[in-house]
Amino acid sequence: MAATHPLPRVDPLARQSALYRLFVGFVSSRFMCRLSRTRLWSLVVWRIDPYLMRLTRGRLGTGLLLRTALLETRGARTGRSRRNAVVYFHDDDEVIVIASQAGRPESPSWFYNARANPDVRLAGRSFRAQPVVDETERERLWELADRVLPAFARYRKTAAEAGRTIPILRLVPATA
Repeated sequence: MAATHPLPRVDPLARQSALYRLFVGFVSSRFMCRLSRTRLWSLVVWRIDPYLMRLTRGRLGTGLLLRTALLETRGARTGRSRRNAVVYFHDDDEVIVIASQAGRPESPSWFYNARANPDVRLAGRSFRAQPVVDETERERLWELADRVLPAFARYRKTAAEAGRTIPILRLVPATA
């Protein structure tokens, strides 16, 4: 299992700096959203994050100013440990992650792994992953998610055009 790294609290209701707002505006632009769905992006950028984050002890990822953390799941078929960087935010003491995959027609593999094996680790901390299915709760969480990364709204639209509803996972701290 991965070593425990700091998991800074991400309050989606907190006022963000002008630099952060400028940065997420850029990464949420039509150009960047399209770029993030390319094959090159998935072969390079998304694969660099787990190594970069482990090397820097969770301090640096390709998301730069976006708070990301390594999500460790067990493969649904293989049972092997898998690590992926995810954007996250807090909802009280629980952590929310969005399985957007930049709005692609399929959900990311880590989502299927977390559903098959819900005991996961985020930044080395143990959690139990629970899909959010209640529509009222999903709407509330989407409002928060859009404050963290406005691109999520564009991802929802693109995924819906492909016939996919983007899953939301609630990570509940595991009790020892």
